[in-house]
Amino acid sequence: MLRKTLLAAFCASAVLTLATPASAAQTRQLKSEEGTVEVTTVVKGLEHPWSVAFLPDQQGMLVTERAGNLRRVSPDGQLSAPLNGVPEVWARGQGGLLDVVLSPDFKQDRTVYLSYAEAGDDGKAGTAVGRGQLSEDLQSLKNFNVIFRQQPKLSTGNHFGSRLVFDRDGYLFITLGENNERPTAQDLDKLQGKIVRIYPDGKVPDDNPFVGQANVRPEIWSYGVRNPQGAALNPWNGTLWENEHGPRGGDELNIIERSKNYGWPLATHGINYSGAPIPEAGGKTAEGTLGPFHVWEVSPGLSGMAFYDSDRFKAWQHSVFIGALVSRNLIRLELEGDKVVHEERLLGELGERIRDVRQGPDGFLYVLTDDDDGALYKVGLK
Repeated sequence: MLRKTLLAAFCASAVLTLATPASAAQTRQLKSEEGTVEVTTVVKGLEHPWSVAFLPDQQGMLVTERAGNLRRVSPDGQLSAPLNGVPEVWARGQGGLLDVVLSPDFKQDRTVYLSYAEAGDDGKAGTAVGRGQLSEDLQSLKNFNVIFRQQPKLSTGNHFGSRLVFDRDGYLFITLGENNERPTAQDLDKLQGKIVRIYPDGKVPDDNPFVGQANVRPEIWSYGVRNPQGAALNPWNGTLWENEHGPRGGDELNIIERSKNYGWPLATHGINYSGAPIPEAGGKTAEGTLGPFHVWEVSPGLSGMAFYDSDRFKAWQHSVFIGALVSRNLIRLELEGDKVVHEERLLGELGERIRDVRQGPDGFLYVLTDDDDGALYKVGLK
């Protein structure tokens, strides 16, 4: 029986303060509805960073670069050389090294999980997930092995997903894009456009909803998603939330439920980039599918997502933050239960594509920008 693990308890046990050296730190003050927002540069010089994970015991953070590097940012803002032992990635288009998360038992097993684009035999690629142990000297991953592969491999450079989220029971959820092959999101014999649920070692739980059905992938938890580049566990009720890019318009925020069909491409609030309708779509809704929990008719270009449950900035409590690549800002959705009651856009003055956002153990937000010279920022209310 899978041992229940509370990731929130792990995060609460880690106390971390990150800053660049005083001589190099740069802080900007920006306006917001809740007062002055202070944005401090932790480190620059990252090549299209994609994800960030906090190490315990004042050891800094791990950051992925899409080109294929995993780096450590020290507590004083120093950027390490690329760590050894990282798998070879298919770094084309939107593909490359993507998400990074720590095992819920990291203090005992030192296991780091990575998602990335992996090459196939025909020039196409798909999402893969693997894990290895972080060395004591923080310079390499040991014994890295692949635990999951998206099959078939259909991407020519688009729509990989892919975020990794552990739930309260220790199951691993993986969000998978449909590789820009729209109909596959409805094909249950394929892993495109799906949310999958596996054990930490890659095995399939017997209680997954489609286990035992003919011509259906047993890993599937839910389906009908397009390009989910953000996902997070709601800390108040343990539900999995996911956000995804629509086509031209119709970016979505969804609460993921067992076996549900989220509609893509049968239903969408968007249109094709050419201006034509999505061929498979019958409108904004489709029978037998769930509509989005929240939708943006004009696409912000959603990416990383984080709930805010720290006591540090009370004005941000019960909010979910989402990075925006196209609108180049940080979206704050104020929540009452599972209802969005207000939206605020932050960091627009920076003019940078926001790829990832995480709540740090210190109660600050940490934001990655998607650029050749990407940055990691520490964000808080003055």
